[in-house]
Amino acid sequence: MSYFLISSYDKADSITVSKHAETIYYIQRGVYSNKENMENNMKDFTHYIYNVEDNMYYTYIGITKNKKNAEKIKDYYKQKGFDTYVKEKITDNKNFLTILGQYDELLLKTQEPDTISVICNQVLSKYEELIKNEY
Repeated sequence: MSYFLISSYDKADSITVSKHAETIYYIQRGVYSNKENMENNMKDFTHYIYNVEDNMYYTYIGITKNKKNAEKIKDYYKQKGFDTYVKEKITDNKNFLTILGQYDELLLKTQEPDTISVICNQVLSKYEELIKNEY
């Protein structure tokens, strides 16, 4: 009986759980089939990050822990003529989450387009420094 119970867990899907893990919202700009195409289409942005998933290049131009801020960033880019999508992901990088929380507080208090832009660029820079370098 014990063998049966333990062997059934070999086939079960598992997820990583961390007490520090939180949902964050990525503001996605686009998905591209190759790096050259991505770079050509992202020339309007001073700063962005990308991930390669299933041989596709996913680009992001904002990150926040706050759903309200995600909509604010999305609206900011819409006013500039760019369509975006909000994607939820989970991270457990405690240092990044702390810094992101501080930037979220600033973002909640502003409606200034220049300030929103600066905050987005700073968050993306911190993401590259603290998360991208992990991998």
